[in-house]
Amino acid sequence: MQALSPLDGRYRSKVESLASYFSEEALNKARLEVEVRYFIALSKDAGVKELPRVNAKQEKALVALISGFTEKEAAEIKTIEKTTNHDVKAVEYYLKKKVASMSGLKKHIEFIHFGLTSEDVNNLAYGLMISRALKDSIIPQQAALIADIKKLASATATLRMVSLTHGQPATPTTLGKEMMVFVDRLSRQLTGLKAFRMQGKFGSAVGNYSAQKAAYPTLKWEAFGSKFMKSLGLIPLKNTTQINPHDDIAELSHIMVRFNTIGIDFSRDIWSYISRGVFGQKVIKGEVGSSTMPHKVNPIDFENAEGNLGLASALFDHFALKLPISRLQRDLSDSTVQRSIGVAFGYHILALSSLKKGIGKLSVNKKVIQEELDAHPELIAEAIQTVLRKNGVPNAYEKMKELTRGSSVTKADLRAFIETLKIPEGDKKNLLKLAA
Repeated sequence: MQALSPLDGRYRSKVESLASYFSEEALNKARLEVEVRYFIALSKDAGVKELPRVNAKQEKALVALISGFTEKEAAEIKTIEKTTNHDVKAVEYYLKKKVASMSGLKKHIEFIHFGLTSEDVNNLAYGLMISRALKDSIIPQQAALIADIKKLASATATLRMVSLTHGQPATPTTLGKEMMVFVDRLSRQLTGLKAFRMQGKFGSAVGNYSAQKAAYPTLKWEAFGSKFMKSLGLIPLKNTTQINPHDDIAELSHIMVRFNTIGIDFSRDIWSYISRGVFGQKVIKGEVGSSTMPHKVNPIDFENAEGNLGLASALFDHFALKLPISRLQRDLSDSTVQRSIGVAFGYHILALSSLKKGIGKLSVNKKVIQEELDAHPELIAEAIQTVLRKNGVPNAYEKMKELTRGSSVTKADLRAFIETLKIPEGDKKNLLKLAA
């Protein structure tokens, strides 16, 4: 009840799965993982003679710090941060304390965070968090939404209906094909998201491995860093300033904005179909559609989706425009903004949940669809004039315009017109069938 954000209040149950990827606890766990795995990697490099290779027992104990990280450990780091006023340094001190208690490692704790700047840890931590959230949560839920729309398309594949252009009756289509338009568009963005990979920066204070090279000038640090980042599933950046330039998050954000925009388009189209009566909505017992109008069954799921997709895109758009820009080597504004990336994904997931719920409540109203078709026989005017053009009939478009534009034309009128045409009998029969 006291939550400032609706994601952590009203909608917590729908988005709480993202907390394991984007909460501050999750961020500190990811930072800890980077520090631990870096310490282990250093120990395994023969060029770092002062740090003996960790044995199997020690490595198991180190990795257990990651798997055993809980709210209690997160709170301990926050306590340290009250003194350091620096989040990454707090993780370092926490880890040093833990490693100092491990057999044979106490005298080597200065190799924790060895030669690193905080951004080396932070950007790799975000890389891990985002990569895992995409794989485990975002991509599966997007795929599930597309599957639901595809199922709806399959069920209505041959159901003819009136299409509208400029809001006016245009030409016949099928409901299934209209749904497949969104399946194709969303699938294209999902393919791009599946192929997307986060990048990594790991080069000390200004991206040159200067500190590490001062200590171990013969060690090939660029190769070491590249191998380490790849071990985390990230694409190594070769030349950077102090920070990851965040072009990866900008690229990701643009994919998410496109997906969201298509989702808004879908939401609005379904809203319009419901308004026309093409779709009905299942009545859920106990639900209220209006505080004063008891008959209302509002398309709230698609309205909620539209609003939340817009909120998500507003944040993703800001990430794409702001994060790749940093004054010279760096400024801290990127860190401030990046902390809200989980909020953007939260609104996105919330919207997907609404769309899934809304689609599940839809029912196709075949009677309304047929009534619309019957009320607009002029929709086959395009087909008639095209057949006339095929057969060389002069002024085919103009003839149909004179017959149908702004007029209330009946099926009988169209059939009478077709009977007068001097075209092959096969074509005439096909047109009469359309006008039946």
